[in-house]
Amino acid sequence: MKVRVVFDLDGTLIDSAPDIHAVANSLIAPHGAQISLAQTHAFIGNGVSVFVTRMLEAVGLPDGLHDEILAKFKLAYLTAVHHTRIYDGVVDALQRLKVTDHALGICTNKPMDPCMAVLDHLNLTPFFETFWGGDSLSTHKPDPALLHAAFADLGEGPCVYVGDSEVDAQTAQAAGVPFLLYTEGYRKTAVEEIPHTAAFSDFADLPALVTQYAVSQ
Repeated sequence: MKVRVVFDLDGTLIDSAPDIHAVANSLIAPHGAQISLAQTHAFIGNGVSVFVTRMLEAVGLPDGLHDEILAKFKLAYLTAVHHTRIYDGVVDALQRLKVTDHALGICTNKPMDPCMAVLDHLNLTPFFETFWGGDSLSTHKPDPALLHAAFADLGEGPCVYVGDSEVDAQTAQAAGVPFLLYTEGYRKTAVEEIPHTAAFSDFADLPALVTQYAVSQ
């Protein structure tokens, strides 16, 4: 049975925070400010514009800098790939899902251009049949429109969404689909406080979870 499996990107398949951290600090350093890697983790999840807003608030810089910093961030984001790594077990899990003829997609609040740049750099692009980023529609997660669009592109069959955060959980709930929570990403609260169908810390467990919860639909 073909299952449509859609993944979040940052904090789910890849640890991109070190690259985002470096870009962020390069842009606020001229203003005498810096953020920590932990703060970077906390600010990720709702798209680049919200990230910049949270960053400026955290370091006490005026909101009037937002548009300038955002424009520079988007430009730098296109080549921010060299400190990003794939989480352990991801490639094997994707290969196992493809071998069993499941249809895979990406649904992320990361803008499309940097999304594709990092997937290409890490040789992950061939695993997926559809890609939806934070600027693909007029809305982004947790609005379910982006996730619905990704599933629609993958044809027919049961749906499963895989993510790491509160935003992903809210998106899955709004879309009415099972949510598999990767616990080692960028979540901000305890696992038990995040609505999920099942949680996993090892990608070796993912293919069996996809089969289990797709069958239950």
